[in-house]
Amino acid sequence: MDKIKVKALAKINLGLDVLRRREDGYHEVRMIMQTIHLYDQLEIAKTRESGIFITTNLDFLPTNENNLIYKAAKLLQDHCHITDGVSVDLKKHIPVAAGMAGGSTDAAAVLYGMNEIFHLGLKRQELMDLGVKIGADVPYCLMRGTALAEGIGEKLKSLPPVPKCPVLIAKPGIGISTKYVYENLKLDENTIHPNIDAQLLAIRKGDLKELAANMGNLLETVTIPENPIIDEIKQCMMENGALNAMMSGSGPTVFGLFEDEKTAQAAYEKMCQTQLAKQVYLTSIYNNRRA
Repeated sequence: MDKIKVKALAKINLGLDVLRRREDGYHEVRMIMQTIHLYDQLEIAKTRESGIFITTNLDFLPTNENNLIYKAAKLLQDHCHITDGVSVDLKKHIPVAAGMAGGSTDAAAVLYGMNEIFHLGLKRQELMDLGVKIGADVPYCLMRGTALAEGIGEKLKSLPPVPKCPVLIAKPGIGISTKYVYENLKLDENTIHPNIDAQLLAIRKGDLKELAANMGNLLETVTIPENPIIDEIKQCMMENGALNAMMSGSGPTVFGLFEDEKTAQAAYEKMCQTQLAKQVYLTSIYNNRRA
């Protein structure tokens, strides 16, 4: 096998809490991560010419060492002493810079795909240990499914699958810097933290409504006051039948959970009509894990 096609799936945060800022500048987090059925498609192949060659359907994406795909390929080449080259053709569908781990999941797909085509024999945990060197979300993107993430996001614990349900995704036409959000997050005795424990209990009970009712993202305290369109999108989803709606990661993407496909489809059409979001997708919870 000299080439492989891999789906790189997006994630949402069903809950995102920030506990403290560490001395090294990173933040301790407690998050519930969930894979959704929205993905980029990567074709990864060996090349006779040494090097790393990236092509993509989006001309504004870097194809050099500034792309996490490149960093993942280089990391594996160096770690496993691979002398052959590798080419990656990326068909990008996950919104860029959107709080959905788009770059991290592409990097994870490259680690997975290169392990297969070069017959490296690395176990998933070994790939996850390598992946954290690229970014905190990469290990989760290798794991997939439902997980509790702690530390800086790299300490992962598998959770029972969330009940499958429709998920509406809407990304407004704005960009948000993750670094800026964390630098401007205020943590003190008055901070109201999301109830992650209540979400964990709801997941273990398989109770979608209770899970949705306890959704919370502390980073909204920074992003929404400066970008009220995020709240407008949330309200639009709620008014059109979402069990709850929330920003994913550091934003600006908003997602809503729905009980049934008919309600979700109507909300999708309404969201498109409002033109609040530049990209709108109707997808679903994805619970399969990689072996």
